[in-house]
Order: sequence, then C-alpha cells, then structure tokens
Amino acid sequence: MIKTHSTIKDHFRETRLFNLRAIIAFITASILILTLIARLIYLQIVDHDLYSTLSEDNRFHISAVVPTRGLVYDRNGVILAQNLPSYALEILPERIKDINATVKSLGELIPISESDLERFYEQLKISRPFKPIALRSRLTDEEVARIAVNRHRFPGVDIAASLIRHYPQGGLGVHALGYVGRISESELETLKDESDYDGTNFIGKTGIEKFYESTLHGHVGVDQVETNATGRTLRVFPQVPSEPGLDLHLTIDASMQAIAEQAFGEEKGALVAIDITDGGILTFVSLPTFDPNLFVTGIDRKTYTELQNSPQNPMFNRALRGRYPPGSTVKPFIGLAGLETGVVDPNMKTYCPGYYTLQGDTHKYRDWKKTGHGHVDLETAVVQSCDVYFYDLALTLGIDRLSSFLKQFGFNSLTGVDITGEVTGIMPSREWKRQNRRQPWYPGETLITGIGQGYTSVTPLQLAAATASLASYGKRIQPRVVKAIGNTNDHSIQEIPPFDEAPIHMVKRENWERIISAMTKVVHFWRGTAYKIGKDSKYKIAGKTGTAQVFSVKQDEEYDADQVKKSLRDHALFIAFAPAENPKTAVAVVVENGGHGGSAAAPIAKKVMDYYFEHNPIESEPSTEAPPVEPVS
Repeated sequence: MIKTHSTIKDHFRETRLFNLRAIIAFITASILILTLIARLIYLQIVDHDLYSTLSEDNRFHISAVVPTRGLVYDRNGVILAQNLPSYALEILPERIKDINATVKSLGELIPISESDLERFYEQLKISRPFKPIALRSRLTDEEVARIAVNRHRFPGVDIAASLIRHYPQGGLGVHALGYVGRISESELETLKDESDYDGTNFIGKTGIEKFYESTLHGHVGVDQVETNATGRTLRVFPQVPSEPGLDLHLTIDASMQAIAEQAFGEEKGALVAIDITDGGILTFVSLPTFDPNLFVTGIDRKTYTELQNSPQNPMFNRALRGRYPPGSTVKPFIGLAGLETGVVDPNMKTYCPGYYTLQGDTHKYRDWKKTGHGHVDLETAVVQSCDVYFYDLALTLGIDRLSSFLKQFGFNSLTGVDITGEVTGIMPSREWKRQNRRQPWYPGETLITGIGQGYTSVTPLQLAAATASLASYGKRIQPRVVKAIGNTNDHSIQEIPPFDEAPIHMVKRENWERIISAMTKVVHFWRGTAYKIGKDSKYKIAGKTGTAQVFSVKQDEEYDADQVKKSLRDHALFIAFAPAENPKTAVAVVVENGGHGGSAAAPIAKKVMDYYFEHNPIESEPSTEAPPVEPVS
C-alpha cells in the first residue's frame, strides 16, 4: 500500500490571499476617506454660506407681528368696535407631514365643526406653507389646556394668542359700522401690499370697516423667533415693531341711534339724521339689523343661509342702497322749482276735484283725498299735500326742466358718504328713458313724477341730504360718518373738516322762505298732514309727509290697506328739519309698508329730534294753532 502526504497549511497561498484582501481594503478605505474629505471640503468651503444659512434657519425664522386694529368710537366716546384677547389653534403646514391625520387627531381633543374644517382647507389652498393657518378660533380655557398637555404629539401645531374684533353694541348701527371677516382669496389678490397682511386673518367687509380699512389696519411688524426641532418657540428677538391702526371717532350718536331703532318697533325701514352745520350723520338706521360678531371668525353656513334667505332681509342696507319712491316728500322741491322758474304765482289757485285729467284723455289721475281739496294755492298744496296741484305744476314745468332742477339737490347722484356700497336713486328724464327703456316719454309719466311716483326713486340717505340742503337755503355739505382720526401712539386726534359742495343758487331768497314756511305749517297748522307731532312740540319743525305706492291700483279699483297683505302696503315717508327758523338737524324716514307718512314715519322722526334737542337745548315757543282735523296723506 502506497502512503500519501496531505498539506496541512499552505503559508504561501494564505499570505498572498491576505495581502490581496489588505490591498483591497486599503484602497476601499482610501476611496471612502477621500470621498469624505471631498464632501467635507465641498460643504465647509464651497457651499459654506448656503448651509450656514440653512443651519441657522433650523433655529431661527422670521415671524410677522400683526398690528392692533384701530378702535371705533361714537361722537361721545362710546366704543362701537374693539379688540378682545382670544386663543386660536394654528397649524404650520410646512412642519407637518400628514395634515389630514393631524387635523383628525386634534378633532379628538377638541370639537372642530364642519365649517371650521371647510374654512381651514380653503385657507390651506391659498396660503403659503410657512404661514400658520387657524383651525379653530376662540378656544376656551379647557380646550387650551388639552392642547397644551398634548403639545409634544403635534409638531407644527401651536396655540396663538391674538386680538379678535368685537362689537359690544351688537347690531346697533351695524349697516354704517360694518364688520370684519376672514380674508378671502379674491380680497388677497386685490390688496395693494399683500405683505402688510402677513399673519392677518381679518379684513373689513362692509361699512366703515371696509371704507377705512387702510386706516384701521395699521402696518405689520417683524420678529425673529428661535425654535427647537419640534417648532416650539424658545425666544423672540424683536426686529421691526408693528404700527397699530388709527382709531375712528364717528359723528354717530349711539344713544340717539338706539332711540331711532327702538322707535321703529317691529317695522322695517330706514332713517338718516344729519347735522346740517357740518354734514355729520347723527343716526344711520337700517332695519332689521344683525349681529356683526357672527362674521368675525367666520359664520357657519346654516346661520349665513338663514340671514340671506330671511324675508326681513336684515343684511340689506336700506339707508344706503334702498331705492324708494319719494312720494309727496318731493313736493316742496317741485314747488321751489315752480317758484324759481317763474311758472308759479304763489297766490294763484288751482282747483282740485279729487282727480286730474290730461286734455283729450279720460284717464283720471287720482288725488289721495277722494273728494278733492277745492281751490288751493302753493302753500295749501304743500300743507295738505294736494296731488292735483302738483300734477298740474309738473306738467307745466315739463319733465326735463323738472328733472334738471331736482338733480341740483343730489337726486340721481351719489352723496359721497364714507360708507362702502352706496347706490344712486333715479331722477328720470326723456333722455334717461330713451337710454334705459328705449321708449319715448309720455305726459302721464310727468304727472306721476310730480308726486314722487313712477320711475323716480331715492335712497333715504340722498333724501336726508337733499332735505339738509333745502333747510340751509342751498348750502350743500357732503354727508360723513367719521369726524376725526385718533393716534394711540401720541394720543392725538385729527379732525376731518367738512367738505363743501357747490351750493344751489336761487334768484330770490323769498322762494326758499315760502317753501320752508309751508313745510312748517305741515307740522304746526291744524290742517297740516303732520300736525299730530307738531301740536305739542316745544320747537318748530318744518316737514313733509309722503306715501309711496308699492303697486299700481287699477282705474276702477280702490286701495284698501286692510285688504292688502303687509308686504304690498304703501311705504310711509317723512322729511323734516328743526328748528325751522334756524335748522340744526335734518331727518328722512322711510317705514316700509307703513301706510301714511303722518301716522307711521313722522312720530319716529319726532322721537329722534326730541332726543337731539334734549341734549342740544334750544329756545323755541310751542305752536298755538287751532285743534286738529285728522288728515290722511
């Protein structure tokens, strides 16, 4: 048998294998080390500035400091709009990987409504990732505590303290004051300086809150904020302080406003009272009202729908945007036109049988008094509101001359008041009808224009401004609701001077005096249509009642208010100024579907003027006329 030898250990082969592996390891390590060195050189030298900045941003970021919105006061210093502290739950999108999951988890801690979610996701679409978005506003103390305890679970979620707009008087004067609400995408696009609204969630939506938005808002500031890895704020380094908005001091008297609103009771309508001396609006009433606080942090869809669809239409600004036929309140202006143009002899009388007919036409244009007024001159026609007299006068003047004259008083034009949303009324003419109706003008339309019906329409504000111009013998001052702007930094108040418009010139001053005298007898003569408010008055009032039809009554029918549903009854109107001999304030009232101006609108105006003169005493003797006979129109 042959014996073989086995090699137990091959030193040469193992040495070669070891050396090869060592060389490979050395080369690999060398490559890795060189790569690391190259990367370090790149990071530390080539891109040093970039990564140094990024590193700093992990700890520091710029935060907008929202300015404090200016306050709003009435003329006596009563606060109408203020700012109250509130807590909001905010989410910073760029720090959250799964927003939907985060929102769901937060909803397990505190109640989050569908409207809150809807607003949040709408804002998420238009906001930048580095800007916080409010998920819930007005957190309770208990809700704040729940979020604080679980704060570690939600990086990018924070509780922000802020000031929220609040209207302590509720709906009082809301149509003049307006309200703020969340900024919409369309509003964000129209802002002149979007950066000035960084961190701001609210903006003026209506009224003076919108008109004076740039004044009330102020200017945003900037802070540098140090945070930890989860986004929690550690320190704040102020950079540029914010500038608070300026305060507004209104011409409106809150107490007088409350008296006016209460005087309407359950009726709808509008009232505007103007200070004749400077154009300041003392009361600006549109009823019914609504609570502006509902809109500040976002109104829920159900409540908003109820307001929008309400038959009372509370959100409609009747004083500024309501177009009403002026009815007989336009008669003093038309009488003045007759005097000024010379077509009226103040002593000449017109016979009123209770109706008026055009030559060659059997149609009867009725007077409010079925039996007629008999022979009446201009003064009697104004005092007793004779329709037939003004039918005839309007026809004599002609529609173009009539229209041109009344436009001097602001009929058919904007007053320029410092509240957003004003519309014009309509003062028709041949040209107006040709352009808007593509039809010729008919004589019958001239007749009904003479009693403030037909195409003629005015807003209560325009009617009040025209009345103020009549009271001041043609002086015209632009109506306004803000009389001064206050600066909280230096406690200064800057008065806004009245803006005088082109006056209305008349050939004879006695023409003004005749009309004002007739209007005074409307209230203080026993046959005047507003004698009920004048018989016991401690001061002289010049006024004119009006009744405006909501629908036309056929020739063979009679209007019976008791047989007509409320929404189709006549509107009641009244214009007045006092004291008649030295006017201080002018008032225009519209009571929707109220019936007669003398019984429905005039008493409301009287309550407002009583309050005004109670706090602004005058010397005047009461009327001593004969006992009254109840008038109708």
